[in-house]
Amino acid sequence: MENNPVFILLAGGKSSRMGVAKGLLKYNKTFWILEQIQRISETGILHIYIGLGYDFQHYFDAIDWFEKACETPQKFLDLTITIIINKNPELGSFSTLQKVLFEIPIGLELIINPIDTPILSKSAFKQFLKTYNSVVIVNHLTKNGHPIKLEYVFWKHLKSLKLGDSESRLDIQIKKLAASKITSLEVSDAAVLLNLNTPTEWKEYLNSYC
Repeated sequence: MENNPVFILLAGGKSSRMGVAKGLLKYNKTFWILEQIQRISETGILHIYIGLGYDFQHYFDAIDWFEKACETPQKFLDLTITIIINKNPELGSFSTLQKVLFEIPIGLELIINPIDTPILSKSAFKQFLKTYNSVVIVNHLTKNGHPIKLEYVFWKHLKSLKLGDSESRLDIQIKKLAASKITSLEVSDAAVLLNLNTPTEWKEYLNSYC
């Protein structure tokens, strides 16, 4: 795929309400983060950057090649996977995103998805990839969800934002854009609105989608 974007999977949060690192929840016979990677592998994406934070050691203990991917990109399911560790996750989710952005080559489009939102369905993802603007957001029944796609002309300035500043958030920076620079893509996949934060929400997801 020409100008193939990179995918950022954010998994640096504390997961205090879930009680376990969300990416390490069991999904069928694998871990949720590996299931998410599997779904990404079916979209045509070639390179994933995974941002870890609070529970990075738990991920290393559970998935043997994750620690290696911090030093050298690893091949998995025909993907190239690079793992970035945010040593200061207490500064918020934007700090993990910003840490990853410093590792991405200039000029590339990127797609951002948090670990607690299931990957967009394949058919909708195909349309998502074909939609271009400074920012592309998926939308279901008038509500915005994930993933979000960013052109380099927009995301490059995110690296210069000062952590701790009240405006150092992706949603706030998007709101500052002119409406013509943002495309909202309506999709039928309701899962793009999910935030799987608690054991109850996880159980409901498994019952509804597995």
